[in-house]
Amino acid sequence: MFGEFLNIIFKSIKLDKSLYTDNKNFGEASIYFAGIIMILDGIAGAVAANNIIKTAFAMSGLTAIITWLIWAIFIYVIGVKLFPDKQTKVSFKKVLTAVGFAHAPGLVRFFAVTPDLMMPIIFLTQFWIFAGLIISTKHILNLKSNFKSFGIVLLSFLIIAFLSISFVMSRMNMLPVSQIS
Repeated sequence: MFGEFLNIIFKSIKLDKSLYTDNKNFGEASIYFAGIIMILDGIAGAVAANNIIKTAFAMSGLTAIITWLIWAIFIYVIGVKLFPDKQTKVSFKKVLTAVGFAHAPGLVRFFAVTPDLMMPIIFLTQFWIFAGLIISTKHILNLKSNFKSFGIVLLSFLIIAFLSISFVMSRMNMLPVSQIS
């Protein structure tokens, strides 16, 4: 079972499309594998961020799980409900699993142990994860076009970014202005 888990991680890091086309990768344990990848991705992000600000590892794991759900919801709604291809028939669980698998390149952040390595590794892994999401979306949703897959992932990202910025800005406005100096 551990070998299967490592195989999923390595295929995701290699951006191997067979990870998403082979149904044996979506068995009973797949959702758990995806969840573990997401938790480890969150912890790896905390390890990288600890070079600049102190971050709670448990909170990073929880945030990664929430992020995983949000990404999967938007990709599912946009790709399956709003803009499906004719052969797009997939369950939310499979989308959720694929999104988790696509985040495996984020585990490279464990190597961002110095401030000099942090920004390049985070930047690289974000694009790597984005590429993994595009590949997974194309194959899970049976899309014909890479462009459509890119559009679904980009639109999901833009909505998530807008909501995140709105949330942060609303929290900043709750602070009394007189105490900010």
